[in-house]
Amino acid sequence: MVKTIALVGLGYVGLPLALALAKHFTVIGFDVNKKRIAELKENKDLSGEISSEQLSMVNISFTSEPSLLKTAEMIIVCVPTPIDEHNNPDLYCLESASEIIGKNLSPHTMVVYESTVYPGVTEEVCLPLLEKNSGLKCGKEFKVGYSPERINPGDKEHTIHKVTKIVSGMDEESLNIVDSVYSTVTKTHRASSIKVAEAAKVIENIQRDLNIALMNEFALIFDKMHINVKEVLEAAGTKWNFHKYSPGLVGGHCIGVDPYYLTYKAQELGYHPEVILAGRKINDNMHKHVVDLVIRGLNEAGKVLKDSQVIVMGLSFKENVRDARNSRALEIIKELKSYGIRVFGCDPLLGPEIVEHSFQVPSVEVNDLSSFKDIDGVILVSPHNELTKLDLNFLHKALKNKPLIVDVKGVWDSSAAQKIGFIYKSL
Repeated sequence: MVKTIALVGLGYVGLPLALALAKHFTVIGFDVNKKRIAELKENKDLSGEISSEQLSMVNISFTSEPSLLKTAEMIIVCVPTPIDEHNNPDLYCLESASEIIGKNLSPHTMVVYESTVYPGVTEEVCLPLLEKNSGLKCGKEFKVGYSPERINPGDKEHTIHKVTKIVSGMDEESLNIVDSVYSTVTKTHRASSIKVAEAAKVIENIQRDLNIALMNEFALIFDKMHINVKEVLEAAGTKWNFHKYSPGLVGGHCIGVDPYYLTYKAQELGYHPEVILAGRKINDNMHKHVVDLVIRGLNEAGKVLKDSQVIVMGLSFKENVRDARNSRALEIIKELKSYGIRVFGCDPLLGPEIVEHSFQVPSVEVNDLSSFKDIDGVILVSPHNELTKLDLNFLHKALKNKPLIVDVKGVWDSSAAQKIGFIYKSL
C-alpha cells in the first residue's frame, strides 16, 4: 500500500501533481535545483502557476537531499525531456534522475515516469539505470510504470482534477498500483502497456503540431493572395466538422519538441516520417514569415531597414506564461538583427534580466512609453493580458511617424489600429 510518494522534478508538471497528491498521501518534493527548493519552502512559485496561498495550504516536504527518496513507496519522475541542437532527444535529465533514484531506491518501491519520451525509453533506458545504480532487480524488488503528464502551462481550466490521466505498468500488479494512486486525484485510462502509454503521449502533441502547421500553410498561401486567413477560418469554422485551429508560432517544451522524439525513433527503425517532419519544417520556419511582414511594413512606411528600431513584445513561448524556453521570439530577433534592424525586448512576465540575458536585446518596460519615442514599430508575439490592454491611441502617439504593428496572433482590432494610423500586419 502506497503511503508516501516522492516527486522528482518540481516544474510545471511535478509541482501541481505534488499539490494534488498531498491531499491524500505524504508527499516529498525533490529537485536538484536548490534555489527552486528554497523558493518553494517560502511558498513561492516563480513560474506563476501555483499561488502562495495554494502552497501554504498543503504539507509537502521540499528537499534537495536524495536520501529522503528512500522513504517513499512510490517515486514519480517529472523532469524535462528537451531536444539538442540537432533536434535529437536529450535524455540527460531523465538519465540523471534515474541514476539518483537508483542510488536511493528501497526494495518494493514503484517508480513511475511522467516525462514525454518515445516508446521504449522507460523500459529500455530508465529501467536499466535503476537496476544498475540500486543493485535491485526490476520485477522482483521494484517495479516501473508510466503515466504521461497532461499539464498545459497557463491553462486554469484543464487542471489535474479535470483531465483523464493515462496509467500503465510493467505488469497487472504495477498497473493496479499506479491506477490506485492516480485515481485518487482524477479519472484514469488504463493502457495495456507502458509503450502504448508512451506512444499515446507523444502523438497528442504531434497531432496539434500538424494541425497548426496546416493553418500556418494556409496563412502563407492566403497572404500571397491578399486574403485575410482569419476571416477564411471564421467562415470555414461554421461547418459542424471543421476543426478550429489558428496559425501561429510553435515554441515551448511540448508541441515544438515532442514530434522529434517519435521521428528520431522512427528513423532509427528505418522509417522516414514525412508528414510529421513536413509539419515541423513549416512551424519551425514561421518566424521568417513574421520578419517578412516586418520588412514589408517598414518598406510600406518608407523607412530604411538598417537602423530601424522595433520592439518585440511578449517574449515567452506562450501568452500569460513565464517561460522563455524554446520561444520563437528569439528566432525573430536573430532574423531582424541580420537585416541591421535594432531590436528591443519587452515582457512584463519575464522581467528585464531574462529579456536581456536570454534574448540578447535591451529591455523596455511596458509602462515606460517614453522609451518608445524613437521606435518604428512593435511586434506582439505572445499577447500577455498586460500587453493587449495597451491603449493603441496612446501607443501610436509614443511611436515614431507611420508606426508599424505586427500582431502575430491578431488579438488587436486591425480596423481600429489602421484607423488610428498604424500600418497593421498579422498572420
